[in-house]
Amino acid sequence: MPEWLQIVILGLIEGITEFLPVSSTGHLILAEHWLGGRSELFNVVVQTGAVLAVLAVFSRRAVDLVVRFNLPENRDYLLKLVVAFGITGVCGLAMKKAGLRLEKSPTPVAIATLVGGILFVVAELWLRGRKQSERVTWVIALAVAAGQLLAIAYPGTSRSGATILFALALGLARPAAAEFSFLLGIPTLLAAAGKESLDAYKDHTPHEPWSLILLGTGVAAIAAFVVVKWFLGYLRTHSFMVFGWYRIVLGIGILLLLKS
Repeated sequence: MPEWLQIVILGLIEGITEFLPVSSTGHLILAEHWLGGRSELFNVVVQTGAVLAVLAVFSRRAVDLVVRFNLPENRDYLLKLVVAFGITGVCGLAMKKAGLRLEKSPTPVAIATLVGGILFVVAELWLRGRKQSERVTWVIALAVAAGQLLAIAYPGTSRSGATILFALALGLARPAAAEFSFLLGIPTLLAAAGKESLDAYKDHTPHEPWSLILLGTGVAAIAAFVVVKWFLGYLRTHSFMVFGWYRIVLGIGILLLLKS
């Protein structure tokens, strides 16, 4: 298979899965198991395409938060985003300096995918009939930051999956949980891409040609824009149950495949 086609496939996988609660990193690791490994720089930078797509989808909301910063509710929301991002950045760097590296073995990814799926199904069953709030509290903001750190430590967990699941468990409504998770993902993923690019430049770390990285990033942006627009509409009338069952089936399928 031509390398450019492999990059397009990986870009599509990234764009489709980055903001769905199914783990883009897990899917990329699994895809690379059959398509061939990619540099950590590629895996991180290609996420920026999905981030730019989300920024486009939430452009009106982002502009409103900044332009109408004088409103107490906007200041409060932005402060919670900043604090959650700060916690993720500081703790994430500390984890990396402590020697944490992304595990690229399919087995732990499959286990994390399976466990996450079970938790989503349990959470949705528990939430049935319960009243949910549209307000992001400080407890929820801190829990979402913890969810991002959990996703950093365990590939297959899913950044959006962990953050949304924690927010749901604390009573936040599904659309509000997705919005806070997505908006927090913008600075988080952009910072990670910037840090990885700078490290690669300083250390002369081998990686794919930038033309291929940019190709994957562009494909991811287009795919993510379509998926996020659909996903936000889906959440208005549906739960996360289908994503929980998807993760369960995928996790079990991978474990069985690895044993065969």
